[in-house]
Amino acid sequence: MKWSELSIHTKDEAVEAISNILHEAGASGVVIEDSAEYAKPREDQFGEIYALNEDDFPKEGVIVKAYLSESSFLNETVEEIKAAITNLTNFNIDIGQNVVSIVEVNEEDWATAWKQYYHPVKISERFTIVPTWEDYTPVSTDELIIELDPGMAFGTGTHPTTVMCLQGLEKVVKEGDKVVDIGTGSGVLSIGAAMLGAKSVHALDLDEVAVRSAQENVALNKVDDKVTVFHGNLLDTVKEPADVVVANILAEIIMSFTDDAFTIVKPGGLYVTSGIIGAKRDDVKAALEASGFVIEEVLLMEDWVAIIARRPQ
Repeated sequence: MKWSELSIHTKDEAVEAISNILHEAGASGVVIEDSAEYAKPREDQFGEIYALNEDDFPKEGVIVKAYLSESSFLNETVEEIKAAITNLTNFNIDIGQNVVSIVEVNEEDWATAWKQYYHPVKISERFTIVPTWEDYTPVSTDELIIELDPGMAFGTGTHPTTVMCLQGLEKVVKEGDKVVDIGTGSGVLSIGAAMLGAKSVHALDLDEVAVRSAQENVALNKVDDKVTVFHGNLLDTVKEPADVVVANILAEIIMSFTDDAFTIVKPGGLYVTSGIIGAKRDDVKAALEASGFVIEEVLLMEDWVAIIARRPQ
């Protein structure tokens, strides 16, 4: 199906009125690209890294975009939209440049184009991550297959920090272990721990969307008898110590709760951390050691670091 992307370059005060005009014309939603967004300070809710591209925003004003299905009445619809927007000046609404442009797009470009870059990937000695829409035959009898359907909201499980965490879990998880996964995201680390023989996995994330995604992926991989996903901040939902704790989150967040992490790792247990950019490696190591951990191994991949630390007996 073909769609037309309609863009209106306007002013902030006209956005709500123009959005309403577009809705009435048949658009199911609008995209707003505001020049003020690029420099806007952002509240850190879930430990996000914001990497905004200046080229994605107008130099001034606001661009409002809507998608209309192509039909024999499209030209008339666009002309009615232009007239309605121009009419806003009669209500003392500043419509700015009011530059209207239109381009054709294909629905399949949105829905499936990203899938061409996502194929089965062997990421460790035993783990292979496979998208749900791909057929894959294991190449060895002890290979562990994690199926993921990440949609476009979560990663594919092949980012270096995730890969190193799975490699770390492969080194340390033993049959019957209790595992805690902090900031579970797609749930891939919890799934991996369960497949390695963990008796129970307590997964948690502050983002409710992540919790739902993780629950779906856990069920997809048939480990929901071992993995329970909770909505919670850091260690709030953890009530008892674990043999292995894994946290694939930002270095700053890891350093903020090393003392708390130490208390939930059993004596002799292990803490696998990643999400650490190379420049923060020594800072994270120092914070872990200050809390009582002993550094056992440091893993490196591209510009990222993972650390395996032990709580002494």
